[in-house]
Amino acid sequence: MEIKRKEYIDQLVSKRENGLIKIVSGVRRCGKSYLLFELFRRHLLESGVREDHIISVALDNYDERKYRDPEECYRYVKEQIRDEEMYYLLLDEVQMMADFESVLNGLLRVRNLDIYVTGSNSRFLSSDVVTEFRGRGDELRVHPLSFAEFYSVKDCYWEEAWKEYILYGGMPLTLSIDEPRKKMQYLRSLFRETYLRDMIERNRLRKTEELDELMNILASNISCLLNPRKLANCFASVKHVNLSAPTIKQFLDLLQEAFLIQRAERFNIRGNRYIDSPYKYYFVDMGLRNACINFRQTEESHIMENVIYNELLIRGYNVDVGSVEVDKDKGKASRERKKVEVDFVANLGDSRLYIQSALSIPTREKREQEERPLLAVSDSFKKVLITRDAPAAHYDPFGIFILPLRDFLLNPACLNG
Repeated sequence: MEIKRKEYIDQLVSKRENGLIKIVSGVRRCGKSYLLFELFRRHLLESGVREDHIISVALDNYDERKYRDPEECYRYVKEQIRDEEMYYLLLDEVQMMADFESVLNGLLRVRNLDIYVTGSNSRFLSSDVVTEFRGRGDELRVHPLSFAEFYSVKDCYWEEAWKEYILYGGMPLTLSIDEPRKKMQYLRSLFRETYLRDMIERNRLRKTEELDELMNILASNISCLLNPRKLANCFASVKHVNLSAPTIKQFLDLLQEAFLIQRAERFNIRGNRYIDSPYKYYFVDMGLRNACINFRQTEESHIMENVIYNELLIRGYNVDVGSVEVDKDKGKASRERKKVEVDFVANLGDSRLYIQSALSIPTREKREQEERPLLAVSDSFKKVLITRDAPAAHYDPFGIFILPLRDFLLNPACLNG
């Protein structure tokens, strides 16, 4: 089975020969290499590029490890360019090469070389590297499979596919594993032997048990507001471990650099400004999140919120957590106000969506509870309530767009309804 990943290919095609280094980033094993070395390479060949004009180097391949030496890699690439036609360099896991910035900047001066690299650690996109590239890097963020991509190769009803997706996630290799036990085993191994071990060895961490425990806490607190100080207090009171807030911040930064978790900041809607911590942390993939806690906690409501967050990122939105004030006593004018949360403030260009996630709204009271934050927002941007049990998309009497989860996941255009 093959998932075409058309949206990513279209983006790569649009960036072709634009004079910039195309940086394909994302968590390891999410399909970056396949996207570049199989799907995009196939596009190049089908568009008339000769095979000997595509230069491929996989730095995580043991057979090609010598090219981790920057001088060796630079020399090899230059030797492959034998005429004035355009050549295409596909360089996998560029962060495994020392001083790769200098190599890439040197290769950028080759007039007939179009450069594409992958990377699994956002540190190579840090401000220092951006300065080194001097505006010549063009990032394409690749995510694990969206639900729509996952569902496109499943032969079952969407409810069954949804249950499988929120348990095992969208790491591509899970689709080729049939037995549930083997899927879990693969995800546990991927999480611990690939991500955590790489993070520990790369950064020479010593507090490995504490890092593991921090991951458990994050995985068990999807949709909760957290910051290093609160997490340090949690370690002290529950785990009886003294772990400082600066150390926890370092761990959180490393987890974000490895693309394992993503931080959503809080945004004061009426004040039109960001609020300092606490933040929310979401996992890049539900299978990895569940593997972290040994598939013990699979509460659907919080997982659904995480999936919606990831889906909005995949579609290109910038996503924050909204904060808005309402009267403390519902239905009564009051001087006492309290802050309530809008799950997501999603911005794309000059458009904005306010989105609430609710697994179900079985009663009027539950609907009022979910809609109250949306109704407290006074501007005219669209307000959306995504729920699993809505029979069809419709507007309620207050102008809130009630959207079934299935429609949201399978039809990106539905948000325009």
